[in-house]
Amino acid sequence: MQQTAKKPEVTRSLIKVITRVFWEHARIYPLVAITAFLSSVLMQSAAVMLPWYFKKFLDTITLPGLTNPQIAERLISILWIVAALECSRWALYRIFGIANVYLQARVMNDLSVNAFNKLLGHSYSFFTNKFTGALVRKVTRLGRAFEDTADQVFNNLLPIAIISTGILIVLFQRLPILGYFLLGWIIFFLTSNYFISLWKVKFDRERSEKDSQATGVLSDALTNIITIKLFSQYDHEKKLYRTVMEELKKLRIRAWGIGEITDALQGIFTLAIEIGFFYGWIRLWEQGRATAGDFVLIQGFLIVLFQRIWEFGRVIRRIYEAMADAAEMVEIMNLPYDIKDVAGAQPLTVSDGQITFEKVHFGFHGDRNVLENFNLTILPREKVALVGPSGAGKSTIVRLLLRFHDIDGGKVVIDGQNIAEVKQASLRQKVALVPQDPILFHRTLMENIRYGRLKATDEEVIEAAKKAHCHEFISRLPYGYETYVGERGIKLSGGERQRVAIARAIVANTPILILDEATSSLDSEVESLIQDALRTLMHNKTAIVIAHRLSTIMQMDRIIVIDDGKITETGTHQDLLTQAGIYKRLWSLQAEGFIE
Repeated sequence: MQQTAKKPEVTRSLIKVITRVFWEHARIYPLVAITAFLSSVLMQSAAVMLPWYFKKFLDTITLPGLTNPQIAERLISILWIVAALECSRWALYRIFGIANVYLQARVMNDLSVNAFNKLLGHSYSFFTNKFTGALVRKVTRLGRAFEDTADQVFNNLLPIAIISTGILIVLFQRLPILGYFLLGWIIFFLTSNYFISLWKVKFDRERSEKDSQATGVLSDALTNIITIKLFSQYDHEKKLYRTVMEELKKLRIRAWGIGEITDALQGIFTLAIEIGFFYGWIRLWEQGRATAGDFVLIQGFLIVLFQRIWEFGRVIRRIYEAMADAAEMVEIMNLPYDIKDVAGAQPLTVSDGQITFEKVHFGFHGDRNVLENFNLTILPREKVALVGPSGAGKSTIVRLLLRFHDIDGGKVVIDGQNIAEVKQASLRQKVALVPQDPILFHRTLMENIRYGRLKATDEEVIEAAKKAHCHEFISRLPYGYETYVGERGIKLSGGERQRVAIARAIVANTPILILDEATSSLDSEVESLIQDALRTLMHNKTAIVIAHRLSTIMQMDRIIVIDDGKITETGTHQDLLTQAGIYKRLWSLQAEGFIE
C-alpha cells in the first residue's frame, strides 16, 4: 500500500515561507486588510477603556460632599460615554466582520485556485507517486489554513496585544505595583504557554499525519471498490481501516489529553493572578492608595484579559496546526517543475509530422535503464505499430514523445524541432492519445467528447461520435449526450469508454496520433467497426499504434518490434512473418494457438 507523505516539520524558515505566501495573496486587497486591522485595534481599545469608566462610575457614587442630583448628573455624563463606547464597539465589530469576511473569502479562493493551477503544472511522474485524495485534501487545507491563521491573529493575538498593552498603561499610571505584578505574570503566562504549545505541536502533528493516512486508506479502498468486490476482500479492507483508525484514536486521546492538562495548569495561573490582585487591592485600599472604583477597574481588566489570554496556548497550537496543514501544499507550490518549458520556448509547428528519436537514453530514477542509444525515425504521415513483450519499453517511447518524462540523453525531434525546446502545451495540442484504459470526467458525454477541442460544435461532436461508433449506444441512453458518466467514467463499459476516447481524438483532429491498445476492450464485432473509424482517423496523419492484438496492426505501413528497450525487428506484417523472430512467435501464439 502506498504510504501517505508525512507532514513537513513546521520550522521557522518554513513558517516564513508560508507567511510570505499568505501575505502575497492578502496584500492584493490592501484596503480591506487595513480596514479589518484598524477596526480590530479600535474595537479592543474601546474594550480597555470601558472598565476605566466603570471605575469612575463607582468612585462618583462614593464622592463626599455632593448632593444626589449632582451625583446623578455626573453619572449620566459617564453613562453617555459608556454608551458611546459600546455603540462604537458594536459598529467597529460589524465593520471588522464585513471586512474580515470579504478578505478571507477572497484570499481563500485565490489560494485554492493558485494551488490548483500550480498542481496541474506538475509532471506525470509527480501524480503517479501521489494519492489523489491526499492532493485534494492538501488543496482544500491550504485555504482553510489561511482562514484559521487569520482568525487566530485577528480574533486572538491582536486583541491580546492591544488589551494587555492598554491595561498595563492604565495600571502603571494608576497602581504601578499592580502593573509590575501583571507584567511579570503576563510574560510568565505567555512564555510558558508558548513553549508548552510548541512541545504539544509534535503530538498534534502525529495525529494529523495519521489522519491523512486514514484518509489515504479510505480513498484507496473506495477508488478500488470494484476490486474489493471482485475478490471479496471486505474483511481485509475493514481490518486495514480499523487498524489505522485505532492508531488515530490513541493519538487523539494523547494529544487531547495533553490539551486538558494544559488547560488545568492555565486555570491555576489565572486563579493565582486574580487572588493576588485582590489581595494587592486590599492592601492598597488599606493604605488609602486605592478606591472602591479601582476594585471595579481591576475586576473589569481581569475579565477582559482572561477572556483573551486564556486561549493563548490553544491559539498558538491552532496556528501551528494551520501552518502544518498549509506546509504540505506550500511545499508543492514552491516545488520546481521537473518538466518545464525552457526560456524562450516557441510553439510547436507540425507541417509533415516526421518524428525522430536520436540516440535517446532514458531510465527511471537513474537506476533502471529503459532506453539506451535508441534511434527511430517515423516518416511523415507514416502508420507505425510498436509491438513487443510487456515491459519492453513501448509505452515509455510514447510518454517520451509526449514529454511526460525528460530524457537523460539524446533528443526527440518533430519536424526538425526538439520537443524539449518547444512549449509543452503546444506539443500536446499536436498529439492526440487514445489510451488503453481511458478515464473520463464525471461530466456529460457531450463535454467528454468535446474535451478534445473545446470550441467544437455539437454537430462536430455528434459526427465524431458516429465515426467512433459510440453514437449508437449514446442515443439509447435516456439523456443521450447529456448523460453523466460517473467518476472516471464508471457508468460506461470499458469498450464504451474507449469509443468515447476515440471520438474525443477525432474531434481533436491532431496531425500526430497515438493509439495505445485503443481496441483492447472491444469485442470482435465492435472492433471491426472501429477499425474503419481508426483508418479514417489516421488518414493523412502520422500514427503510432501500440497493440498486443496483432490483428489490429496488420495494415500498418511498418511494424517495429521492441524488446528490452531496443528495436529487434522492423518491416511489414508479411516481412516479419518470414523472419523467425519475436513477431512471428507472437503471431503464432495468437493466430494458431499456443505451441510447445
